[in-house]
Amino acid sequence: MASSNISFVAIFCLLLLSTMQCHAQLSSTFYDRTCPNALTTIRTSIRRAISSERRMAASLIRLHFHDCFVQGCDASLLLDETPTIVSEKTALPNLGSVRGFGIIEDAKREVEKTCPGVVSCADILAVAARDASTFVGGPSWTVKLGRRDSTTASHTLAETDLPGPFDPLSRLISGFANKGLTTRDMVALSGSHSIGQAQCFLFRDRIYSNGTDIDAGFASTRRRRCPQEDQNGNLAPLDLVTPNQLDNNYFKNLRQRKGLLQSDQVLLSGGSTNDIVLEYSNNPRAFSSDFAAAMIKMGDISPLTGQNGIIRTVCGAIN
Repeated sequence: MASSNISFVAIFCLLLLSTMQCHAQLSSTFYDRTCPNALTTIRTSIRRAISSERRMAASLIRLHFHDCFVQGCDASLLLDETPTIVSEKTALPNLGSVRGFGIIEDAKREVEKTCPGVVSCADILAVAARDASTFVGGPSWTVKLGRRDSTTASHTLAETDLPGPFDPLSRLISGFANKGLTTRDMVALSGSHSIGQAQCFLFRDRIYSNGTDIDAGFASTRRRRCPQEDQNGNLAPLDLVTPNQLDNNYFKNLRQRKGLLQSDQVLLSGGSTNDIVLEYSNNPRAFSSDFAAAMIKMGDISPLTGQNGIIRTVCGAIN
């Protein structure tokens, strides 16, 4: 009976290969034998970087997010421009704002010393995001591993698939749904804006709008370092209260009309996400649990596994 079951499963998988449902699965124990110290090595490297610059925690989480939303979690975002590759780094949502590439390269270099050609850059991105979260007081989760690295990038998809700071709620919901993430996942992941900073040009219209959805005092404070013209790159913390702590204060800010980006405040604008925002603002455990679960789901977006993709020696280039 057991052998017939195995045969049936094998045949079933062959039939479904075209839909990628039976490709090698990600596993938390993927490197247990081939590189047992991989996670410790990555953690040490990431913590060193965040100790030097606390803001890097937000940047590393964002790096994983911007990678997974374009072609899946395949480290395509890390590829540099070449005669045959139009880099995602130069796409509008990434240009001049996505950072932390050197930190991932440093972690990769350390791993390569003990396990050359084994651990993918895509997996390092996933682990770095988890380690960044825990280092700044956010939740931890078990990272599933076994992703491989792409040999291509998509500047075009980076321009279209990444959610933007001016997106209306409907577009945010549909954009995440297109990646297999629920509205609840979207709100939980938005909570990563509890840390990090945004450039002036991304919130200028909001703080000068005199709109009813922004606290007047908050807008006035933000105008001090974001004039109506010039100084586009001036930074402001996404959360004024606990800017270096990944917590549920982001959702409390929204209740006070103190979301920095339009795409933040729109989560509490009378739509379908209102109840989730209110729940997270009152229940830090619910946010923490849902954030961890959503990060795991995000890490599952279209990974390259098995014989697909490669293990890059240097994250910024094809071997």
